[in-house]
Amino acid sequence: MTIKTTELQRQVELNGAENTAKHLADALLQGDLKPDDFSLRGLAESLLPGGLEQVETANSPIEVAFPFVNVMSAVLTHVLKGAYSQGVFAASQLVRTIPTRRSGETIHTLRLFCDQSLAVSSTGAYKSAAIHAGYVTTPGTAKHGIIMPVTKEAIFFDQTHQVLAAAAQVGELLALHKERRILDVILGVHNTFKLSDTFWDTYSAASSHPFKNLLTGNELLGWENIEAAEDLFDSMTDAVSGTSLLVEPNTVLVMPPKRREACRLFKDWLTDYKVISSDFAYRHLKTLHGITNPEKIWFIGNFRKAFAYMENWPITVTVSGPGSEADFMHDVAFRFKASECGVPAVIDPRCVIKCTA
Repeated sequence: MTIKTTELQRQVELNGAENTAKHLADALLQGDLKPDDFSLRGLAESLLPGGLEQVETANSPIEVAFPFVNVMSAVLTHVLKGAYSQGVFAASQLVRTIPTRRSGETIHTLRLFCDQSLAVSSTGAYKSAAIHAGYVTTPGTAKHGIIMPVTKEAIFFDQTHQVLAAAAQVGELLALHKERRILDVILGVHNTFKLSDTFWDTYSAASSHPFKNLLTGNELLGWENIEAAEDLFDSMTDAVSGTSLLVEPNTVLVMPPKRREACRLFKDWLTDYKVISSDFAYRHLKTLHGITNPEKIWFIGNFRKAFAYMENWPITVTVSGPGSEADFMHDVAFRFKASECGVPAVIDPRCVIKCTA
């Protein structure tokens, strides 16, 4: 139920605009209020100085005050983040997020190894281990964002639903762009893996490649195709120490036409796997990159070990008042800006195997 303007104005008279705004923002954060409970015009009339007069005056711009900005920021953030984090964006949930303050990170991979037994007798000396230092360099981060203006007409006509719908669309659009960038990396469309100053394809079966994680002729048709992928994992060893890799494959990514078949196979044979199906991945391969029969491509492994999203800052929403001639000419009451900064990166491609027909 929409908060009545008279009740809101009463709270402002009793507690002041700033305290009322803080109470509303906290209630929204705790789930006691929902974005649909707010009225854009009601907030303006209650929280702006001379609110009703400002809203009703036809030829003067609205002077936005901090209490109004704080509540609108909380409302729009709630809506936008909800749309941004929808479960439909599967790739974004497959990778782990690594916070970073840099644009491009150097991640050192130190490996201890020795060619002798590690057993130590009661009077014996410990064996010495050599340290091999390698490093993975991630791509530079990029900022992505959108500014959405809200006009005086939107406040005057109380177009709350339209403004909230616009905020949701902004969140979905930013999430979609992030999803596509992550998919480009997971699917091997963009090869950004850089190991010790050398770029390598994310997936390869070539003998000259430092690892093999591409299985051709292995369309997902039966349990034997799963076994072939797991055998490849079992055969992987560290290039320096020669020891087996600890991959712990736990997730399968398939295209929608193969979802039921994959669920049946893994339910019958390997219940410890999670089967993920992505409509975006299917359309991404077929429409944007012209891959024929993309339903025959599937992936298996530990995606959180293989890939990461290097994040400078998560989705952030800010609200500001009018401040330009364009705002004056177009009766913009305030604008909200949503942005995030990051880049998908390949951390250890050996942890995921790509299978094709």
